[in-house]
Amino acid sequence: MSTVVPVPATAEDGWPAVAVREFDAAADLAAVERLERACEVGPSSGKLCLFTDLLGDPLCRVRHSPAYLMLVAEAPAGGDIVGVVRGCVKTVACGRFCSSSKVAYLLGLRVAPAHRRRGVGRGLVARMEDWFRQAGAHYAYLATDRDNEPCVRLFTARCGYAKFRAPSLLVHPVFRHDLANHPPHPAIAVLRVPPRDAERLYRARFSGVEFFPTDIDAVLANPLSLGTFLAVPAAAAAAEWRGADAFLAAPPPSWAVASVWNCKDAFRLEVRGAPRLWRALARATRAADRALSRLRILRVPSVPNLFEPFGMHFLYGLGGDGPAAPAMARALCRHAHDLARRAGARVVATELAESDPIISGVPHWPRLGAQDLWCIKRLADGYGDGALGDWTKAPPGDSIFVDPREF
Repeated sequence: MSTVVPVPATAEDGWPAVAVREFDAAADLAAVERLERACEVGPSSGKLCLFTDLLGDPLCRVRHSPAYLMLVAEAPAGGDIVGVVRGCVKTVACGRFCSSSKVAYLLGLRVAPAHRRRGVGRGLVARMEDWFRQAGAHYAYLATDRDNEPCVRLFTARCGYAKFRAPSLLVHPVFRHDLANHPPHPAIAVLRVPPRDAERLYRARFSGVEFFPTDIDAVLANPLSLGTFLAVPAAAAAAEWRGADAFLAAPPPSWAVASVWNCKDAFRLEVRGAPRLWRALARATRAADRALSRLRILRVPSVPNLFEPFGMHFLYGLGGDGPAAPAMARALCRHAHDLARRAGARVVATELAESDPIISGVPHWPRLGAQDLWCIKRLADGYGDGALGDWTKAPPGDSIFVDPREF
């Protein structure tokens, strides 16, 4: 069960005249929703995630983590909410640096436009870091768009964070027709893996991957997790499934695994600021797809309506092994597309390290995606000294695990 650790209301200590306190759902919900609407999220070039609607639950992106907190900044005059930030704490793998570490994730920092460049954001981050330390976190990290220069500058130049990893956000629109069998790929089969076997498979496959959560069992058991799927050669699928241990003892030459997370029941997205030409072209693709599909002539890769609030599915834990792993990953992505189409989601997204060899098999539209930047800060001065060194200076590996609870 997630734990909310209360933080007492505090006045500023060298920060501007705002009070930072814990979010109170009964008193602050309407004000926080107004603040969220006033703050555009993401780039202004028509990319994904320009605006996020949290469906009336400001805590939805952290409440599934083991420990979480949301803070608000309150102006003394009138008591208006002028800033908000969220954070959570968990234990993750640190790749080649060490086996695991307790880390904190910082997200959802918003400051009212009229109160920006006054230190409100720094004050919120500092108070959240105090809670991170109280919760025993050794490091804090955050993710932002690489092109979001004001955010990158705030954290790297003023808050003491360092640029750490640069994964790629890959996004594919959901068409009006299925993709799994168009064209058919008889050499690959996709199997649904029971949750316990999925946990065993992930711990065997990802235990050494950076940011892999040690509570992967809780992630897989979450109601928003729609299932784990395994792509294998069709010949291997013909044999009876005997569990993850048997599979790992004698795996096929190539395979891939992934799970699906239902973001559409947690928040909605909307692309804003897109030129009229883009909107017209998107409508034209949908009209052509409808017409040609009725005539059974051709299926057009139509662009769904992304210019009003829509839902998304997120593909997490995507990985595999063998020379044909990218092809296996493509089969999983097509299967995830079809699940999203039936559920009413309009895009499927995943995030992978730039050097991950499986990335070549992931279908995506570059215009909808982004190049992310993860920044990290060491919180506990005494942790990791000696032989282990400092994780913030560790070189990246080929893979990274993106926790869907924090996407």
